[in-house]
Amino acid sequence: MARKPPPLSVGQLESLCKILADTDQGLTGSEIGRLLAQAQITDTDPGMTKWKRLHNALAARQNDDCNADRVFAFIRLGLDPARYVGQHATFEGRRTAINAVLALCGFEYRADGKFGVVRTAATLSEAEARAHRLRAALSARGVHPDVIAACRAELVQHNSFHAVLEASKSVGEKLRRRAGLHSDGAQLVDEALGGDPPRLKINEFRFDSEKSEQRGFTNLVKGLFGVFRNPTAHAPRVAWNMTEEDALDLFSLASYIHRRIDRATL
Repeated sequence: MARKPPPLSVGQLESLCKILADTDQGLTGSEIGRLLAQAQITDTDPGMTKWKRLHNALAARQNDDCNADRVFAFIRLGLDPARYVGQHATFEGRRTAINAVLALCGFEYRADGKFGVVRTAATLSEAEARAHRLRAALSARGVHPDVIAACRAELVQHNSFHAVLEASKSVGEKLRRRAGLHSDGAQLVDEALGGDPPRLKINEFRFDSEKSEQRGFTNLVKGLFGVFRNPTAHAPRVAWNMTEEDALDLFSLASYIHRRIDRATL
């Protein structure tokens, strides 16, 4: 983000602070104090309730600077992806809520920990719809929670290219974890699901029909990687055309694969 963001409105700043300092889901009081210091913002009212404490500190600094640069610095520190290793759902929940507010002033906070400029949402309804519409579509399809955790952030930002990659990668991560392997791609699929008997069995693997199903499932997972994961990992984004509808279909397929792996036996 090259330019410094203009001052946020009173309502926008208040909403951001209520999200970041939410009683149950937000930053703790000690985290707020530490992050304010790191962002070089004076903690004007440390004895107040969390969101008011944060609001007063950010508002005072914004008024002094006549821009929201330090406010954005605090958001960046509070949502630093490195702080959320193993807490993906928490990170995406906060980021989604923050982006619904930032959309009203033409910005977004991306999954890579950087801000970007987006088309300004004209209304609150539009901003909320942009942040939550695709999540509702995923829920309506009954998409596996591990797929949602892997790619919800990219879908919220209408980034189907990287959402497809993350959904596909989540299948490989689960295969490695369930089978205790470290390989990737077709080799991983063969080592986890191939062989006689396979390391991971999706059925009893006794009769010819069950063995045929196992082989078919193995090929299905390889197809998922071949059609979606490999092109998105290696092709430039501009050369890969993935519509939202196609992406949602992929998530349904990835969900089916996740569920079969969940029920597979060693």
